[in-house]
Amino acid sequence: MVRGHLTRRGLGLAAAALPWAGVARAGSGDPQVRTAHGPVRGLLRDGIATFLGIPYGAAARFDLPGPPPAWRAPFTADRYGPASPQRGSEPDQSEDCLRLNVWTPGVDAARRPVLVYVHGGAYATGSGSSPLTDGTRLSARGDVVVVTLNHRLGPLGYAYLDRLAPGFRHTGNLGQLDLVLALEWVRTHAARFGGDPDRVTVFGQSGGGAKIATLMATPAAASLFHRVLTMSGQQVTASGPLNATRRAGVWLDALGLSPDRAAEARTLPVERLIEAAGATDPILGGALYFGPVMDGLSLPRHPFWPDAPAQSAHIPMILGNTREETLAFLGNDPANQGLTWDVLPSRLTPAQMRLDVAPEAVVAWYRENHPALTPDEVLIRATTAGRSWRAAVIEAEARAAQGAPARVYQLDWPARMPSGRTGAYHTSDIPLMFDTLSAPGSGAIGPQAQAMADLMSDLLVRHARTGSPDGPGLPPWTPYSLDRRETLILDLPPRMQDDPRGDERAFFARIPYVQPGT
Repeated sequence: MVRGHLTRRGLGLAAAALPWAGVARAGSGDPQVRTAHGPVRGLLRDGIATFLGIPYGAAARFDLPGPPPAWRAPFTADRYGPASPQRGSEPDQSEDCLRLNVWTPGVDAARRPVLVYVHGGAYATGSGSSPLTDGTRLSARGDVVVVTLNHRLGPLGYAYLDRLAPGFRHTGNLGQLDLVLALEWVRTHAARFGGDPDRVTVFGQSGGGAKIATLMATPAAASLFHRVLTMSGQQVTASGPLNATRRAGVWLDALGLSPDRAAEARTLPVERLIEAAGATDPILGGALYFGPVMDGLSLPRHPFWPDAPAQSAHIPMILGNTREETLAFLGNDPANQGLTWDVLPSRLTPAQMRLDVAPEAVVAWYRENHPALTPDEVLIRATTAGRSWRAAVIEAEARAAQGAPARVYQLDWPARMPSGRTGAYHTSDIPLMFDTLSAPGSGAIGPQAQAMADLMSDLLVRHARTGSPDGPGLPPWTPYSLDRRETLILDLPPRMQDDPRGDERAFFARIPYVQPGT
């Protein structure tokens, strides 16, 4: 089998990837595993057997994924595979992107817990190849198997064409079905990599958490994972087929195609498909939103509305957010610093709030109830509550009402942004969970940052091992209830708090909520 990232080009960029920094190329003495599709040869790094870029599937454009072509000679798994074509900074992109990476302390019969990480970037960008999600330290410290992966994104994974033209059944959720195939690969191969197929934890940040929430309501994913942890990523409702079809129509129009010519999208250069996704979204404004579709086929219901999915009620779940999520999106822009009360409402746009609410009413409420906050601080507090934290509360409430409550956290430990501003911002939890504080972009500050990473990666490992994060360093972590709204504040020291920021929660609960994109 020829490696796709050595033979293909994506978005006009050379597809050849650089070898993993600091690691020798795989050789005859390196760890080998025979998969169902052929043997793979990895690397030994810091005592961890590492396999990068293993093909877990293959798919023609807009078709269901299936197994990859088999190979006979050992597949050299010494470099990350390509990411799905996308806008952004991923240097190695290809439609041949169904690849995953495995870190394991031993290719043996130890049956360790398996942690499968689903990357963020909404449904449009990202990959499982970030230095922040390198699984080496997490695998070593926890004696666990760590998996990261890539899948189809943007219109390749989520454009819903089924109602516009024949031959596009299951489009709208192909990216999710790629994840199902990856989890099936994990179930088949976990024991061969020293893992336990009956103790698989899926965890993910931002869009990764949203994808996991959607998998919790996806029938094909039932029984493929046994614990869940979502970090700043929720999916309450999916796109309905009507709005998803409207978006697909706008996308086809940007390609210069009418619905009766939709089949031509199968053969256009992939660069054009990604460029056309920048067309204006007919519902939200901004670039087109592509995400899961409640199509009645692979996704028969909304992920967490009007209730939590019954198929996942038995799965232990942790979910949470960071205290200043939107610093990551707004905090590096000088235009969002030194605001006045007169200017602030113009910053609380529907795109930032993700709620249909008058910005003047939001500003008036904060000025009355939190008079010590500055306009800059209200911008971050209000947008964090509206676009991220609100959905986490809804999911936690749904689980509590179901009788299968989640454990809920709020990360308060601060990190430093490129602008110099500090706070618990969106993505600042990733290096703490993976214990990758030295990776570029971690934002870790202070002499106690390693203690915070120890705390968070250890609770993740315990959750994966037993289904409970309880253990040294944590107070008793009571599941979330509608009466008390118990929340673990992740800081040093960590502490339990009932209904943190409860007045904000109550205020925003009065505003009708619909997930963006529905």
